[in-house]
Amino acid sequence: MAALHGFRVEGGPVLTEELLLKAAGGVGLTPASFVITRLDRPGARIAVQPDHYFYPASMIKTPLALAAFELVQEHVLNLDETFQVTQANMTANDKDSPLVPGYIAPLHQLIELMLTISDNVATNVLFDVLGRERATQIVQQQFGLTNTAFHRKLSGSDPLIVDPGWDKVHRNSHTAGDAAKLFELIARDEVPFARLFRSILERQQWNNKLPAGLYPGDRFAHKTGDTDEVTHDGGILDTQEGASYVLVVYTGMVSSDINNAKFGPFMSAIRSYL
Repeated sequence: MAALHGFRVEGGPVLTEELLLKAAGGVGLTPASFVITRLDRPGARIAVQPDHYFYPASMIKTPLALAAFELVQEHVLNLDETFQVTQANMTANDKDSPLVPGYIAPLHQLIELMLTISDNVATNVLFDVLGRERATQIVQQQFGLTNTAFHRKLSGSDPLIVDPGWDKVHRNSHTAGDAAKLFELIARDEVPFARLFRSILERQQWNNKLPAGLYPGDRFAHKTGDTDEVTHDGGILDTQEGASYVLVVYTGMVSSDINNAKFGPFMSAIRSYL
């Protein structure tokens, strides 16, 4: 939980853990985990409860995409390889999706839909294609995401999707710390298809949280997560001044218009330090 050092030019304000928590508390963004890392200055990092378990919700989709890209890199899969959507993987989505039973989707489209519109059906198809145990092993052992695991397919509404492959005990896991680690790996081109990965995150269509507090020239390649128990946002921030960061916020608050609206003022409060 060390303070960030050198986030601004010499003599400028410095963001500290105390200031970050004050900004979060001021808008009611709590309970929460935070990770902010400046990518071009080693050691410049704040981490508040990075390994605390909050249900990751749709943040789990980013490491699932990582597992898919790794299997393409290993020539086990091909981005143009196609897979059929079945009724067993159908669930609700918050945005219109082309994925209906019988639809034939190439792997690259499944990844794109999973990340840009947070498509739950695409995610469930990828659970079958990749295998949850194999995907878990890839992200943990090959990329060091030791607090990440895939256990249960996603449901967009009640009743929950029937998932015979679930052990009925474990939930999906992907902490704020692991999310920050993965975004940093993508930013540093240390994962397969890193540029494609980042470009997909840049096309994110859910932009009502942290992006609401950014400056007009900022760019944020990110992913969100929402359920009736959590709301999250995190990604790679390139500021209009030319600095680069990883910024992840996980909360234990219900995803609602009121709670999601707290991310923007929080971002506005810390943006002047970045």
